[in-house]
Amino acid sequence: MKLSARNVLKGTITEIEEGSVNVVVKIDIGAGQKLSSMITLDAAKDMGLKPGDKVLAIVKSSNVIIATE
Repeated sequence: MKLSARNVLKGTITEIEEGSVNVVVKIDIGAGQKLSSMITLDAAKDMGLKPGDKVLAIVKSSNVIIATE
């Protein structure tokens, strides 16, 4: 598989928070860093995602918004 995205992070699913339509997949990407991704419930079920699964988090974005506190 070839991708145009250059930000590919390997990780392990630590938790899946299931809602009625979407799920939040929490991924440990190492070095104490965690990443969360919201995907549809249907997609998560189709992929058979569960805690402990090794996954790739692929980040493709045309905009990054930065805010100050």
